[in-house]
Amino acid sequence: MKLFRGVRQSLIKEKNLKRYLLYAVGEILLVVIGISLAFQLSNWDDNRIKKNAENKYYESTRTQIADDSHIILEQIHFNNRYLAEFKYINEIIENNDRRKMDTLGLLVRNLTQYSDFDRQGNIYETMVNSGQINLLQNDKIVNGIRELEEMYIYINRMESIHYDAMMNYTGPVVASVLKYSTLEIKKPDDVFTYEFQNLVISLIQIMEEKDRTYNQARNKIEHILKSIDEELDTKG
Repeated sequence: MKLFRGVRQSLIKEKNLKRYLLYAVGEILLVVIGISLAFQLSNWDDNRIKKNAENKYYESTRTQIADDSHIILEQIHFNNRYLAEFKYINEIIENNDRRKMDTLGLLVRNLTQYSDFDRQGNIYETMVNSGQINLLQNDKIVNGIRELEEMYIYINRMESIHYDAMMNYTGPVVASVLKYSTLEIKKPDDVFTYEFQNLVISLIQIMEEKDRTYNQARNKIEHILKSIDEELDTKG
């Protein structure tokens, strides 16, 4: 600045208006360029901060839903194990095969088993309420997270239906026909009825729907994970 002031005073003393005007314009341009560079650097720093925050959110979301996928897979195995048993119970009752009473006792006990993912975290809702959604530029990922949360809500609803059926219907019925200490069917005639079979079929239908929704959620997670990986690779 001292240099500019010295040149300016020298030109004023020389009373050379043309050179002074050219110098004044040049000085203004330098100031404008300096301000512009400072503004661009500030924008670059802001964009870098936003990019880092966006990437960190993608990474944390990736970790969370990848863990969810593993838990859901465990529930799928658990659900399908007992689903196969319940179908076998239905087959025994349908065929009125009373020779398999001992096997039936072992299986009827398990009618109170149910899978429970019980995912309570609201990823999308938290993202919106915290304002983090404004950081995320990939609409495909954002929409995928929203759709996944809707699937979680439906899974929780199906699990609640299964739990209520177990507590209010299955548990009391099983307790009325089975001696838990010996796993002996004490009232076989009550087991080989259409009412008991209807209960088993209802559980089968609930569990088949749970299996479908579990697998849909895992497929959605796989698509989101792929999109996040692509996004992170693109942004380096």
